[in-house]
Amino acid sequence: MEKKSTVRVAAAQIAPDLTSRENTLTRVLETIREAATKGAELIVFPETFVPWYPYFSFVLPPVLSGREHIRLYEEAVTIPSVATESVAAAAREHGIVVALGVNERDHGTLYNAQLLFDADGTLILKRRKITPTFHERMIWGQGDASGLKVVDSAIGRLGALACWEHYNPLARYALMAQHEEIHIAQFPGSMVGPIFAEQMEVTIRHHALESGCFVVNATGWLTEEQVVSITPDQGLQKALRGGCMTAIISPEGKHVVPPLTEGEGILVADLDMSLIVKRKRMMDSVGHYARPELLHLVMDGRATAPMADTSLSSTSDIAPTRTKTDGEFPFDRDADKRVAVLRSPAR
Repeated sequence: MEKKSTVRVAAAQIAPDLTSRENTLTRVLETIREAATKGAELIVFPETFVPWYPYFSFVLPPVLSGREHIRLYEEAVTIPSVATESVAAAAREHGIVVALGVNERDHGTLYNAQLLFDADGTLILKRRKITPTFHERMIWGQGDASGLKVVDSAIGRLGALACWEHYNPLARYALMAQHEEIHIAQFPGSMVGPIFAEQMEVTIRHHALESGCFVVNATGWLTEEQVVSITPDQGLQKALRGGCMTAIISPEGKHVVPPLTEGEGILVADLDMSLIVKRKRMMDSVGHYARPELLHLVMDGRATAPMADTSLSSTSDIAPTRTKTDGEFPFDRDADKRVAVLRSPAR
């Protein structure tokens, strides 16, 4: 595929509908259409935007959150489904790459999932947040490293992380080592206050510098009416304002356009892809600036599963026992099968 010299991207800061997956999805499809009319080749939506981010879990104690948690289950997205097919169709119709955050339901568990649809509508990446943060651990299950992939798309090589995964340097390095060109970042927004936006800005600008890539970050927005609907407690409502930093960052760590920190809107910017080489000529953290003989990352990229039925596989298909090797953390998957040896008391 011929590399593009310029890519026009968009980042959406909009409010979900806190009552309906279908209504939120309608907002997504309308925004895809609007971004396409502006010439965007990529549109990024906030973290778990469909049906909505579980803001309730940040301000409600666990004993009071059950009803909202169950409602989130009922409105969550299964993959594939009519919901994902509608997004794929919109991407295909408008020839635009779509990065969408969803609450994914897989039977009895919800996951924070990031979906990347290529410009032809193909789902090229589905990944799950590897470690939910703080209050989120009551809501979502854990993902695995099988989603820490950089994928080729119509606009270049794309990688994605959600929220505080950006504070996991090894997760970021896994994407950097796969030579991402445009990094998709997604945060909830409308939380914690201005300090969250400030921390987010530092984080995404640093990743752009360290990875030598562009970062397109989208955060969500809550209206005042939505804040009140989540909690009537005025003290707790303060925790549901601020924290928005929808931004587009260059490999030099600069804002390509001014960020969006209040209200709804769509940022649009043209990315000069030559800036990637300009940055990496000086500092390529996975190339000439790396010392892999001293420090390198070992990642288990296999998908996890609660059961492996070996009767359905040949012996060669069964993952071998992993034991200590040079440069790896020592562990043995068969350790729990060993027979204990009892020793007589010392005399």
